[in-house]
Amino acid sequence: MTAASRFDRMIGVEKMIRRTILIATLFAAAYAPLASAQDQRADLKEALKKACRDDYQQLCNGVMPGGGRILACLRSHSSELSPACAAALPK
Repeated sequence: MTAASRFDRMIGVEKMIRRTILIATLFAAAYAPLASAQDQRADLKEALKKACRDDYQQLCNGVMPGGGRILACLRSHSSELSPACAAALPK
């Protein structure tokens, strides 16, 4: 193998490494907001559960979880909700 072909090969490997690093960086940059949004949703869900636990048990105890049924039930009883639960409910 000649020095020129080894040099060309090194340049090709270097380009591939740079491209891989660029792709990994772009992926990480794109994923970060998604992870942050999921964390925020989980935090909001926990805050809602904590604020509305008593309201749920009193007003919507027979409602099966899933499909937004509990939120719909709580909203249908908006005038009866505790202030903390009313404030925690998404608009």
